[in-house]
Amino acid sequence: MTGDTPAPAAMRNEYAADLGLTEADLAADWHTQFDRWFVDAVAFGLPEPNAMVVGTADAAGRPSGRTVLLKGYDPDGFVFFTNHLSRKGVEASANPYASLVFPWFAMQRQVVVTGRIAPIDRADTDAYFASRPRGSQLGAWASPQSQVVPDRAALEERYRQAAERYPDEAVIPTPPHWGGLRVRPDAVEFWQGRAGRLHDRLRFRHLDEGEWTVERLAP
Repeated sequence: MTGDTPAPAAMRNEYAADLGLTEADLAADWHTQFDRWFVDAVAFGLPEPNAMVVGTADAAGRPSGRTVLLKGYDPDGFVFFTNHLSRKGVEASANPYASLVFPWFAMQRQVVVTGRIAPIDRADTDAYFASRPRGSQLGAWASPQSQVVPDRAALEERYRQAAERYPDEAVIPTPPHWGGLRVRPDAVEFWQGRAGRLHDRLRFRHLDEGEWTVERLAP
């Protein structure tokens, strides 16, 4: 770092003392609790409240992460869409576990999810793909996601070719290598910032018997 570079170690924001998350505050299940907080995040006006950091790992356990947009959630889990030949797509196939982090720090909150990851039904993928803007549909055909490309011009040429293949009046089919992935959680943690870094961390954890338990984690 240079002398003009802000020192990360000196950056410190104190969290509000009057906020908290108790066991009595929680909904009966993780899905209802997530829905409450997601509604709060949208109402708060966060930029892209459905943005989440998706962590995957390859067959050797080497991790990677990236920000992806959540496109659906229900009691069965969280859904996003991607190129299955991308790094995350390949890793999800080779090592079918993932983590999700919703970094709602402007609200002094985050949600952390871990669980198994698997493709969704093809019909659901096709339905979502058909709802996308045309430019995004063409981009899914044009981009060899996560692969090395020689330059920007090569990528734009691939897009031009896709647009030529599917003119304005043509229906653009879902690429065979593109689809939805669902993270079916085995744990969902709700994190609320507190003063003195004594944050509240309450985790719904799935038990082998099929039930869920709530645990408080030390900050």
